Amino acid sequence: MGKFVTRADIAATEAEMTWAERPVARTMHEFMARANAAHGPRPAISYQLLSGPDTKRETLSWAELHAQTTQAANLFRSLGVGKTDVVAYVLPNALETVITLIGGAVAGIVNPINPLLEPEQISAILRETKAKVVVTLKAFPKTDLPQKVAEAVRHAPTVKTVLEVDLVRYLSGAKKYIVPLIRPKNPVKHSATVKNFMAELARQPRDRLTFADEPTDRVAAYFHTGGTTGMPKVAQHKVSGMVYNGWLGQQLLFKPDDVVMCPLPLFHVFAAYPILMSMIASGAHAVFPTPAGYRGDGVFDNFWKLIARYKATYMITVPTALSALMQRPVDADISSLRNAFSGSSPLPVELYNRFKKETGVEIVEGYGLTECTCLVSINPPDGVKKIGSVGLAFPYTHVRILTQTPEGFRECAVDEVGEICVANPGVYEGSTYTEVDKNKDLFAEGRFLRTGDLGRIDSDGYLFITGRAKDLIIRGGHNIDPAIIEEALMGHEAVAVVGAIGQPDAHSGELPAAYVELVKGSSVTVADLMDYAAKHIHERAALPKHIEILSEVPKTAVGKVFKPDLRRMAITRVYDEALQKAGVPARVVLVVEDKKRGLVAQLRKSDAVEDAKVTEVLGGFTNPWEWAA
Repeated sequence: MGKFVTRADIAATEAEMTWAERPVARTMHEFMARANAAHGPRPAISYQLLSGPDTKRETLSWAELHAQTTQAANLFRSLGVGKTDVVAYVLPNALETVITLIGGAVAGIVNPINPLLEPEQISAILRETKAKVVVTLKAFPKTDLPQKVAEAVRHAPTVKTVLEVDLVRYLSGAKKYIVPLIRPKNPVKHSATVKNFMAELARQPRDRLTFADEPTDRVAAYFHTGGTTGMPKVAQHKVSGMVYNGWLGQQLLFKPDDVVMCPLPLFHVFAAYPILMSMIASGAHAVFPTPAGYRGDGVFDNFWKLIARYKATYMITVPTALSALMQRPVDADISSLRNAFSGSSPLPVELYNRFKKETGVEIVEGYGLTECTCLVSINPPDGVKKIGSVGLAFPYTHVRILTQTPEGFRECAVDEVGEICVANPGVYEGSTYTEVDKNKDLFAEGRFLRTGDLGRIDSDGYLFITGRAKDLIIRGGHNIDPAIIEEALMGHEAVAVVGAIGQPDAHSGELPAAYVELVKGSSVTVADLMDYAAKHIHERAALPKHIEILSEVPKTAVGKVFKPDLRRMAITRVYDEALQKAGVPARVVLVVEDKKRGLVAQLRKSDAVEDAKVTEVLGGFTNPWEWAA
């Protein structure tokens, strides 16, 4: 397992040869062919529609996956997809999702789209990418996805073909016969031709491509940024960056006999690159349980039994999922499990400690971005881990902490906070986004991607994230633009000023909260504003969990909303409520800015209180606490 454990080890690896000199696959089809040649009969991908530890499952070997992704690439080319054309998929997790992702990248440019988005957002992405083919679900009980996609396609004139994936084939027993009888009809009409994905796939050759696989590096994927709100930007990923993510997984983490439990969605870079590409590079076996992953019915209740069923050696997770898992007993033999990998949002220290105590399993935290084709840094699995840090930069990844001055960019000193800037094989220099205007001022010194995250690097080279320059609200790994909330509430006639922030939450990391200043002489209740928000904010994830009316919203000297003060107010309120509910006689008296730790809540106690009791209550939040002087 983990070979590179210090900065010196990473530097030695980089010194062996440049990334361009390494004998890695030049095309996605070559990447898959190598996996087939080395691991053909071994299991590649497993999937089960339902979460039960004994329910029906399907597994594709590397040979089968190579054959079906070849068929998919041939199918997409037959539908007019050239190397610069787009195959979009709006799918939950399934074997077909994996096949589409890889096959789409072989034939042209694959564009995964979050199925939780609304039709307007899906349609906007389809228009921005000029998608020719869309792969989505055939009508199925308890999902409105086919209807949403049909509405989106109706407003995306470049889409000529819709390929439908029927999940009925994963059912067994009576359900397999009942579901087709109760399948809902799709009343939305559009002009694209609708075909059955698996039936069309079967018509294509599986032993060869029907077109030339040109060995030149090119854009092979579009991934939209952001979560479930706003109009996402579309990031471009080259084959070299996708293969780089897989090479890192194979070099540092995974071996052919590993089994990786990944209940994360395949429209997100975490599952698509650090996991799926690493499986291709290493020959390991990935398991995707249920269409909705962690959100699937019974997944949390059955999770440890699923680990036992597949004898998983690694689990892939996020802090919100870890928090939910810790509310359930470890009720199965998980002795096969060696590590858990966590990403997407900061991991509270207390949650890390509790998980390790309950399971005996180490959580390894890392850092990545859609704009970097994901991976940037990781706490070395076999090296020194620093809790609260996102670890050391990967080989061939160069992280700098920069601050902008009138003269240009200045390198920050050790432990000095600045903007995290990244250069690596996953960064598409100069053309990260499809919209040219979005790339303006995105790079420092022409090469280093400005992430918008604030952080510091310590004397050992470990990276710490301390805040976000972009002010995004990160709810369980989903990026929510506060402007969506602010613009909606500003539409109310009684509202003069709005500031939206993420308030601390022990489960989701952050939840949206809004602070409102009213028009002079106007009157409105919080309940009225909540109702107004519900009607004008169309994505549920962005609905404020808390709205507060202030006599005056704090502002800067030039009249901008001063959000650090709003965050201090939110931390004080949320922490005080949590302490009061737990019966702990302590309250927040001040929230201070620490250059290394970010916003820190200072507490004062009225009676004798043990630190452990406060940590038990507040340890699930990402903002640290300390006793006031």
